[in-house]
Amino acid sequence: MCSHGAVHSWSVVVPAKRLDVAKTRLRPLTAGRDDAEAAHRELVLALLADTVAAAIACPAVGTVVVVTDEPAAADVVRGLGARTVPDEPDRGLNPALEHGARSAPGTAVAALSSDLPSLRPGELAAALEAASDSSRGFVADAQGTGTTLLTAVGTDLRPAFGPGSAEAHLAGGAVALTGPWPGLVRDVDTEADLRAALLLGAGPRTTALVAHLAG
Repeated sequence: MCSHGAVHSWSVVVPAKRLDVAKTRLRPLTAGRDDAEAAHRELVLALLADTVAAAIACPAVGTVVVVTDEPAAADVVRGLGARTVPDEPDRGLNPALEHGARSAPGTAVAALSSDLPSLRPGELAAALEAASDSSRGFVADAQGTGTTLLTAVGTDLRPAFGPGSAEAHLAGGAVALTGPWPGLVRDVDTEADLRAALLLGAGPRTTALVAHLAG
């Protein structure tokens, strides 16, 4: 472990897939509705918007860069104050994150999942503070197998997101970071994940949309 001292400003990179291929395991939530496709798109956008809003509100974050080729996602996050860059590699999640990290200012960069609707700015700040002492660090998801946050200070991000990413990041030399950060570890892939996020207290856009779907 190498100490880098206090990092005063992080760049956070968030990937956003095209809406028609994003969050396919959440499609049962909107299936059977007359507006099923539109409702699914709105759900994906709500998760993204609440995640990005929390990152922008985090005092440790100077810039949020969203990597996306989805015009609707770009419009939403720019409205919140994020920068956007197109997914020029177009080779999947990890190349997109590397591309976003290269375009981000500063030497402290973090990749953040786009589906953390219960994320609190203070949780992210605490996790980034913990990450400041390591050249690379990661936060595992609630199941302990995936990754919701990957950090790099003064070095390449080297993302290995996908199945078993927590083990892959650990094997690649990143330090496992843990703390009382329930919203940071609760990513949403399934209906059960969404229920758990709502119990924690999801952001306003996700909360409102779920209420609309239920109504």
